[in-house]
Parts: sequence; structure tokens; C-alpha cells
Amino acid sequence: MFGRERFTLKDADQVRAMRAAGLVVADALAAVRAAARPGVTTAELDAVAAAVIAEAGATPSFVGVDGGPGVPPYPATTCISVNDEIVHGIPGDRVLEPGDVLSVDCGAILEGWHGDSAFSMVLDPADPADVALVETTEAAMWAGIAALATGDRLGVVGDAVEATAKGAAKAAGVRYGVVQEYTGHGIGREMHEPPTVLNYRSRERGPRVQPGLCVAIEPMLTRGTRATDELDDGWTVVTFDGSRAAHWEHSVAVTPGGVWVLTAHDGGAERLGALGVPVAPWTE
Repeated sequence: MFGRERFTLKDADQVRAMRAAGLVVADALAAVRAAARPGVTTAELDAVAAAVIAEAGATPSFVGVDGGPGVPPYPATTCISVNDEIVHGIPGDRVLEPGDVLSVDCGAILEGWHGDSAFSMVLDPADPADVALVETTEAAMWAGIAALATGDRLGVVGDAVEATAKGAAKAAGVRYGVVQEYTGHGIGREMHEPPTVLNYRSRERGPRVQPGLCVAIEPMLTRGTRATDELDDGWTVVTFDGSRAAHWEHSVAVTPGGVWVLTAHDGGAERLGALGVPVAPWTE
């Protein structure tokens, strides 16, 4: 929870450095999306991301991350989660199949600064219910980013994410679970920094939104309950009920003029513009 988390605001030069790292991640994920198809293994997709990051002179954020007592450090460049896997799936010899829901999370470090982003997609032929899940999760992320642009406290992100998910579920007559155990986070010199960014409504409103606040906003939705389980590898998180899941994420900076999506090639202009929110690169 938010509590009294201490976090560091970034200045203009630092945010611009984070934008450079964010663009490396954007390039890596674009390459993975282009390569994703039935018959490809998750390890092959991981290699695609690793090559893009290396070519940019950056290093992966995820390799070697401590898994805690008794859990080996994370071994790959990306987290690749399929179907009922929500987050932290380890790439390997799994072969993608038609209709799979694929979620890819990637981080990169450039000159000491991190970028972190994720996307989900459905491989053809796609179940329309899975497509709706993926699109709703993405819409929830953008709603959270838009709320950050105009909100006074960080808690507005969780308000917007949950409202979007519940609104879409009600309109479609379906159920979406909003995962609560795994949250967004601050980002900067470390991949995970304070403050915590909730994906659901809370009485704790969080810190004040102000220029220099840099966070990763990353909702995760399921087609069932929000309950989760962790596999024996100590990393892979799955839905408790076996339902399919989706995950979207962008790293975002608050600037004096609004927000700048550091891991989107266009800075978030298209999706935020559709929501009536201008993108505000830090130009001072």
C-alpha cells in the first residue's frame, strides 16, 4: 500500500534520459510483436528482445533480478506469459499455438536509467472474448494514465483502472477480475521504486501528483476472479481459476505541462489525444 513511501522526483534531464531507455523498450516490444506467431517458442521471442536491447547499447532490466529465498535469479530478458499466466512467465521451449493470449513484459537500462513496458495480444484465430479482455486491459491502462494527467493524488490511477474494467464487464455482460496482488510502481535508477501504483480503488489516496513523478502503470485483468497462484518456479503467476489473463504497462512521467508516456513511440499522443489529454514532453 501507499503508506509513507519515500520517492524521488526526477528533473528534466533525468526524465529525458528515461525517455531514451523507454524508447529502447518500445523498439524491443515492437520487434517481439512482429515476430509473435504460432510455431514460435517463447525463448525465440525473448532472443528477439535481447538482440534489440543489445544493439541499442542497453542492458536488460530483468536478468538477474533476485527472486527471494530459495528462488533462482530471473534468467531472461523478458517475462512472457501465456493464457492463464498473468505475469513473470519465464521464456523457454513452449511453442505458441493459434488462439493463445500472449503477454510480454520487457525492461531495459540505458546509461543507468530504466524503462519498463508490457503488451498483450491474441494469436489468430482469436476468440473474441480474449480480444475483448486484451482491449479492456489496454483501455484501463490508458484511462489510468489519463487520470494521472489531471489528478491530484496517485490513487486516481486505481480509480480509473477499476472503473474502466468494471464498466466494460457490465456493458458486455461478462466478468473481469482486477488483479490486486501485483501493482505498478515508481521507476528511475531502479526498475522498482516507490511509490506503489494500485490498480483498484482504495481509501489511501497516495502521494500528490507533481512534476518529476515517474511511475509504471500496469493493470492486469482476468476473465474470471482476481485470485492468483504462483508456480513452483517461484516466478510465474497464474490465475487461480484457470481463466485467461492480460497485462499492459507503460512508464509515464509527470511534467510541468502534463504527462509523457516514456515507453510509447509517440509519447502517448494517439491514445491520450482520443481521451482529450495532451502529451507534454519535458522541454525545459
